[in-house]
Amino acid sequence: MEEERQLRGKRRKKRRFRKRGILLLLLIVMLAIGAYFFVQYQSGKKLAEESDLPEVEFNNDEANEGYENILVLGVDSRGEEKSRTDTMMLVAHNKETNDVKVVSFMRDIYADIPGYQSYKLNTAFYLGGADLLADTLRNMFGVEIHHYALVDFSSFEKLVDIAAPNGVEIDVEKDMSELIGVSLTQGQQRLNGKELLGYARFRADSEGDFGRVRRQQQVIAALKDELVSVSTIPKFPKLAGAAQGYVQTDMPLLDQVKLATNMASGGTEGIERLTIPVENSYSNASYPQAGSVLEIDIEQNRQALSEFLEQPLQ
Repeated sequence: MEEERQLRGKRRKKRRFRKRGILLLLLIVMLAIGAYFFVQYQSGKKLAEESDLPEVEFNNDEANEGYENILVLGVDSRGEEKSRTDTMMLVAHNKETNDVKVVSFMRDIYADIPGYQSYKLNTAFYLGGADLLADTLRNMFGVEIHHYALVDFSSFEKLVDIAAPNGVEIDVEKDMSELIGVSLTQGQQRLNGKELLGYARFRADSEGDFGRVRRQQQVIAALKDELVSVSTIPKFPKLAGAAQGYVQTDMPLLDQVKLATNMASGGTEGIERLTIPVENSYSNASYPQAGSVLEIDIEQNRQALSEFLEQPLQ
């Protein structure tokens, strides 16, 4: 009996020793992962140290439990104090289903800009920044805007190269070179940041700005596919750090990570896309102060936007 008790005692000690060993190993692994994330995050922030983003006043719509709309802007800036928006997208995140939808607004829409005469929609940013552009969209389409995110073209190129150092896979639909700063040949290719930006900006064909918006949406989908690949996961901390210097936004960091995760986990078909104006809802026009514009049917586009977002408009 005594020998059995001693044997059981030894077995219990061995089990306790194993458990302690496993816990210690898990602790070491967690510390190593934490250290990796911290070092990579700081490395990304250091890369973006030269980017000095100014403070921006932005009047948010009041948050709600159902959904969140983020105004995402790509700015054609070459160091000027004022610039126009080349890309204007509304990213709508349904908090209940985690679905993400993207609406692209054509920059040549003839818009009633609060406090100014009517101009092209992208002129609103030149006149009053993200806040005035958001007010213009609210007034025209009745949509809520809770946050904004802004990136210039140089920063976009650098972020792409961090996320995808081997390039982003794109099916280039035709040979492209005019006015985009790079030369692209037709076919399936992996494009670096500069090439991807050039592809997204190309409009020297019969489609004009409609083709460019379509390619911008294609680029967003391709970037999402790249981010969900296993090879990209280790780059997330560095990318998140760099984004703090390259992307100007009023969104808290944790909200940025959550939204990016939801977009990445949605699958190829997970992001629905819409372009405003919708088909058969506009005509070409010209005005002395604005030049050639798209004159749109406001009510038809408001209705299309409301149905697509499944949100009540103001």
